[in-house]
Amino acid sequence: MDRLQRVRMLAMWATVLLGSACSAAGRAPSVPLNPSFLPIIHDVETTPSPQITGPVQHVVIIVQENRSFNNLFYGYPGANTVTKGKNSKGEEITLQPVGLETQYVIDHSATAFLAACDGGAEGKTCKNDGFDKEQSFGGPANPEYVYVPHSETTPYFDLAKEFVLADNMHTSHIDESFVSHQYIIAAQASHSVNLPNGYWGCDGGPSDQVQTLTGTRTYGAQELACFDNTTLGDELDQKKLSWRFYTNTINGDGGEWSAYQAIKHIRFGPDWAKVITPQTQFFTDLAAGKLSNVTWITPTCVNSDHVNCGGKTGPHWVSTLVNAIGESKFWPTTTVFVMWDDWGGLYDPVAPKYLDYDGLGFRVPLIVISPYAKANYVSHVQYEHGSILRFIEDRYGLAQLAASDKRATDPSADCFDFNQKPRAYKAVPTMYTPQFFMHQPYDGRPPDEE
Repeated sequence: MDRLQRVRMLAMWATVLLGSACSAAGRAPSVPLNPSFLPIIHDVETTPSPQITGPVQHVVIIVQENRSFNNLFYGYPGANTVTKGKNSKGEEITLQPVGLETQYVIDHSATAFLAACDGGAEGKTCKNDGFDKEQSFGGPANPEYVYVPHSETTPYFDLAKEFVLADNMHTSHIDESFVSHQYIIAAQASHSVNLPNGYWGCDGGPSDQVQTLTGTRTYGAQELACFDNTTLGDELDQKKLSWRFYTNTINGDGGEWSAYQAIKHIRFGPDWAKVITPQTQFFTDLAAGKLSNVTWITPTCVNSDHVNCGGKTGPHWVSTLVNAIGESKFWPTTTVFVMWDDWGGLYDPVAPKYLDYDGLGFRVPLIVISPYAKANYVSHVQYEHGSILRFIEDRYGLAQLAASDKRATDPSADCFDFNQKPRAYKAVPTMYTPQFFMHQPYDGRPPDEE
């Protein structure tokens, strides 16, 4: 980890130690403090598209933060999980339960990946026994070797039991969230690695640089954290299909925490109107009979599952979103993917395969939800970020964007039965309603800063 990264991480941990003041304590729940927090008025395609053949007319991608598969689905029946993990000293560490509300920091940069992987200079032969070499700040003893108690992950387990849980889903990259979110929209990140120096996107101007990763997994020159890659949104535009990215507004800069803010022609073009804040506007749109062909939804910090954020409402945020979709008129034509953007430094026993300079990364959970999804099924097929894009591309007749979605396996074959009659939705028990999340105190923290 270079000096800038260490300074950023120490600063972040200092913020965590200050407690939950950043979560807007004392603010009126339904009154946003930032004008850009107000919802954007927009039109959304609501009728089946003639450009799409087949039963899937709508895909919703719910993106959560920084959890490995073993950490979140520890002990799930039929899934590949373990109760102990190896460290660099050859010791077996019994994994301990640590709740979602516990706040701490684990480095999960490319440097940390190579350390945890312990597979040579390029990580080609991962032993997965170096997680204790990742830098961490605060938290429990052996903070990498933990799992979330089942009492807190019940909504996730319930969704998985009703539909499909993929236990061999990997990130398409080896590092942190900035890069991850580029893969979610573009199947690449222009060789960028780790984090920009400042703003996560084009608004930062010429001084906002991000390091690059070379073909041999070493750090290269810096580049602008503002790209002009073709994205899935561009392909949908070309085919006259609709898309929206629901996100939150960040304190301090008035920006939106969106992967599309790093795509120049979208950030400064008409498509920026498709980036909607706050993300709870999704509930309002859905209730009004509006749903795009492709939708991304990112959380607030407190609902994100991120170890830095100190919230345990993430599983209920996700299940409330899914229930709203399942109980809407769109359920018979909708597929929902619930994914986590990176491993967050948390232990996982499955060694990622070396496919190219930037992948694969460690395992993360993936839940596949659809009236055509298999019931109570664990898929052991290897997937990655690009698999979700590949599913959309294959169903909607779109081209592949980059190496990740070209090589990725479409989940259609193993996770779905499109010959079956669409299943009626069975609501997952959850503690909260959409109104709870629509009236949460404003949380202007980025869901992820690392």
